[in-house]
Amino acid sequence: MSERIYVFKVFERFWHWAQAALIILLLVTGFEIHGSYILIGFKDAVEVHTVGAWTLVGLWVFAIFWHFTTGEWKQYIPTLKNIDAVAKYYALGIFKGEAHPFKATALKKHNPLQRLAYIGVLVFIGPLIWFTGWFYIFYDKWLEWGWDQYLSLEWVAFFHTVAAFMMLSFLIVHVYLTTTGHTPMAHIKAMITGYDEV
Repeated sequence: MSERIYVFKVFERFWHWAQAALIILLLVTGFEIHGSYILIGFKDAVEVHTVGAWTLVGLWVFAIFWHFTTGEWKQYIPTLKNIDAVAKYYALGIFKGEAHPFKATALKKHNPLQRLAYIGVLVFIGPLIWFTGWFYIFYDKWLEWGWDQYLSLEWVAFFHTVAAFMMLSFLIVHVYLTTTGHTPMAHIKAMITGYDEV
């Protein structure tokens, strides 16, 4: 018997979809800046990428404030409890039609593997993208600030691109896993309506 519960608040859904749109925009323009293809031209891609990056920074600052003032930051604390059952489910059980060993609630929205993945994005991929991106944006100030002695544009570009590929990998896996609910659209619907069937 399934139960319909309210899991994702309005701001969470807005933040999720706005962040997703901005990350996709940044990936598309970033890979154009990198020279992978031509869609809007290098100059326009740089401008759109820069505006998109600062918009995402603003969204993240507001989201961090929201998470800490509402206590929702606790949703991302890593746990190893039942991680073996969840890992076994994604490795084998999902292909056998077994039930997911984790049931989402308003107080526990993310399973142990999700928590680890999100904390990886928050403490590793995100900071790597932001710091290398800021070094890029302020490249014309390196000499003035004395950073030119310590930084190499080649290495900044390399690590920014590595971080972009990590974010792209996360995005692909994230989108794939949204289709693994009791129906292919169940998780996506929950992030649109806020309600999940458990």
